[in-house]
Parts: sequence; structure tokens; C-alpha cells
Amino acid sequence: MRLLLALLASGLTALAAPAFAADLSVSNPTVRAVPPTQKVTGAFLTIKNAGSADRKLVAAESPVADTVELHNHINDNGVMKMRPVKEIDVKAGGEAVLKPGSYHIMLIGLKQPLKEGDQVPLTLKFDDGTALKVEAPVQRPAPAAMDHGNMKH
Repeated sequence: MRLLLALLASGLTALAAPAFAADLSVSNPTVRAVPPTQKVTGAFLTIKNAGSADRKLVAAESPVADTVELHNHINDNGVMKMRPVKEIDVKAGGEAVLKPGSYHIMLIGLKQPLKEGDQVPLTLKFDDGTALKVEAPVQRPAPAAMDHGNMKH
């Protein structure tokens, strides 16, 4: 009887697991390195959709953070602000680029410091119930080019 219950439970778990997103792929995943005392960081990546139907990224998960949210930067009367979004479109035959200053994934309430070179597991969830699992390396942000045009020396 226990064997039968175990088999049934494992079968139900397998049915509840999200399906693999065959038409979608992820490239260039990264998580921004932050000081060890900071509890928030961003994840960036590109999602390509080789399928014939539009898709939507609707959620993300990671065991390294208490909360994971999809975000975008918006211009609110000349002030750039970050706001959560419910979904990110990935057009058929196209791609969604999640990058600084645009759509991105926020990791909020980091459970441990993330060091450069660490791998952060991310699960991306889509509107049709499929999911993609990726490993995103922690990297320092590229230094911003300094604009000396308006500086007085």
C-alpha cells in the first residue's frame, strides 16, 4: 500500500511540474554583484522566442531571495522610477531583452551575500504554464563611460 501511495504521489508531483518551454531560450543571464550588506539586486537576460505564438514572462523565482519580481523603469514626469510589472511580452519570432534601465528581474531580500562568479538559479515562468531554469553568474556591472563634456577642470 505504501508503495502504491508513493507511486501515486510521485506521479501527481510530475503532473504538477511545469513543462519545458521548447520554443524559448535564454542567453546572457547575469545577476549584478552588490556589496554584501545590500539586500536587493537585479537579474538581466535575453529571452528568444522561436515559436509562432507570442508569449509572456509572468513570474520568476530564485532560492537566493525572499521575493522575486518582474520590473521596468518608467519616466514619471522626468523622474526615472522602477515599478513592478505583471508580465513581459516575448513576441513570436522575437526577443525580450531584460537590461539595466529597462525590463529586469528584481531579487529582493537576498538570503546571503552574492559574490562575483557565484551562480544564481532562476526559474522563469510563462503564461502557458511552461518554465525555463537558468543559472546566472554574478558579475560586476560594466563601468559607465564618464561624460566629461560638461565638467569644469
